[in-house]
Amino acid sequence: MSHFAKLDDNNIVTFVTVGRQEDDGKEQELCDRTGDTYRQTSYNTRGGVHYDPETGEPSADQSKALRKNYAGIGFTFDEQRDAFIPPQPFPSWVLNEESCLWDAPVPYPTDGGLYSWDEAAGEWVAAE
Repeated sequence: MSHFAKLDDNNIVTFVTVGRQEDDGKEQELCDRTGDTYRQTSYNTRGGVHYDPETGEPSADQSKALRKNYAGIGFTFDEQRDAFIPPQPFPSWVLNEESCLWDAPVPYPTDGGLYSWDEAAGEWVAAE
C-alpha cells in the first residue's frame, strides 16, 4: 500500500490518500492523471527513520525511509530537503535539520512525568 499527499500551491498538504502498491514512485503519473500535485509519503517514516510496521523498531533497510516524516494535513513539503515538515508547534521551537521535526528550546524532562510546554515561561510544566 502506498500513500500520497496532495499539495496546494504553497506546498501545504491538504489531503493524504492511499494508493496501489504498484504506484510506488509514480508520482508524476498521478499528477498527470489528476492535474494536482502529489508526493509519495511513507506511513512508517518518522524523523527520517523507517520503522518496521510489525515490531515498531527501526527497520534494517533504511532505504525505505521516505521524505523524513509521514505527511499530515497542514504539513509543508520542502522541496530542497525533500521532506514533509509538520507545523511549528510554538514560535520558540527550532527545526531539527536531520529529522525535520521541531525541537523545544529546553529538553523534555526525563523523570517519567507528564508535561506540557508553556511558551510564555519557556519551560515544561507538570501536567495536572
